[in-house]
Amino acid sequence: MNNNEACAAYFKGNPAYRRCFLEFEKKWNSYGRAKGIITLKHTSEEERRAIGGILGKTFYEDAIRFPFAEFEKGLQSTKFASVNFEEVLEAYFGRKMITTQKMRMEEERSRAELFETVEGCLAEDAGPDSVVVSWLREMYSKKKFGYQTVIREYGKDRERTEKLLKTVGRALILLEDIRETQEEYPLAVFSAEISGNPHYFDQGTTAGQLLVHGMCYAAWTDYPENAHRWRELLLSNGIVPDNISSIVHIYGLRLQIGGDWHPAYDAFCRRQEPCAVTMENLQELTAVQPTGDKVYIVENEMVFSYLLKHLEQKNVTLLCTSGQLRSAAVKLIPFLLDSGAEIYYSGDIDPDGIRIADRLWRKYGDRIHVWRMSGGDYERSLSEEVIGNISMKKLETVANPILRETAGEVRKKKKAGYQENILTDLLEDMDRK
Repeated sequence: MNNNEACAAYFKGNPAYRRCFLEFEKKWNSYGRAKGIITLKHTSEEERRAIGGILGKTFYEDAIRFPFAEFEKGLQSTKFASVNFEEVLEAYFGRKMITTQKMRMEEERSRAELFETVEGCLAEDAGPDSVVVSWLREMYSKKKFGYQTVIREYGKDRERTEKLLKTVGRALILLEDIRETQEEYPLAVFSAEISGNPHYFDQGTTAGQLLVHGMCYAAWTDYPENAHRWRELLLSNGIVPDNISSIVHIYGLRLQIGGDWHPAYDAFCRRQEPCAVTMENLQELTAVQPTGDKVYIVENEMVFSYLLKHLEQKNVTLLCTSGQLRSAAVKLIPFLLDSGAEIYYSGDIDPDGIRIADRLWRKYGDRIHVWRMSGGDYERSLSEEVIGNISMKKLETVANPILRETAGEVRKKKKAGYQENILTDLLEDMDRK
């Protein structure tokens, strides 16, 4: 037994020093040396005599205070002279003394390793400059974008947190592909494909929260403050939270459900009124019957309402997709084509609108007519809204000949064209056709 161990054994064998050493441990963890004032209340006579013996003082009150450094100095005047107090504390408590600062540094180093490990794994799949890798880097460096959620889970189980981050990262990579193809995924299907659990990304789950943080980072938008905003965010990323969220508005269209013409939709046709149809309504769709031999599909709700209000000839079928094609609209289109009707699609003349129309053309060819989206239509629909460079890149892969020419004009002017500016043209077309 060396001198430090002998010193520790002496103090450990004397209960009068127990409370005193507990305070020494706290101060050492804070400062890494004998520093600060030791305060003990309601001391016994035995405690006061034992501590006073080291300090060379006599304490009369039951509350005593003394500098930690004086105790260490007093110890050098005993038979344990030249003692290393840090080693005494380690021998006394049976563990290494680690300062709070050092503990924090070690913890931060471990956290950094976690993020570096996950980042390296995802960079192999998505590339070092991908959105998901940037999200991880900025999450750690700025302590934002879901960082607190990660650290909370990290405090419970590091291994599970690493797996969580990798799974959410893979989900964000898949989302980039979904946005590129403009396909839609039901949330349960998306969750099951990524994790094997259809409820993995449900609202309120830890994984669901992190996925939303990643989506917000990619879109440079704030975290949704309510369920409505949450649903909007998911839908904008091609994820359908449920079958009710996917909606298409229809006018003049009969629907056959489970082999029978549905009386509710027949009633809307007879009354010449529009209605909203969800994916839930279309689960057992077997056929459709348009009014007339032409079906018109528009992107915007206001355009849909305007056309219905001003059409003198009501013998038409009109659909509204409300922006990106939802799964309800995607399900209806093949049935519309099977009915033998000609389909005319018109959207905003901006990168997103052009890509929606181009995707439909790629999938169905000339069975779907691009309607009022030519270069001339772009000139008449032009607005003052400037299109950003990132959005402009979406025009690079347009395949439809008409849309490709229009995309060239959009790249020159860098401004968006909107359906609302060519309402009379759309109306005249429907009256003529």
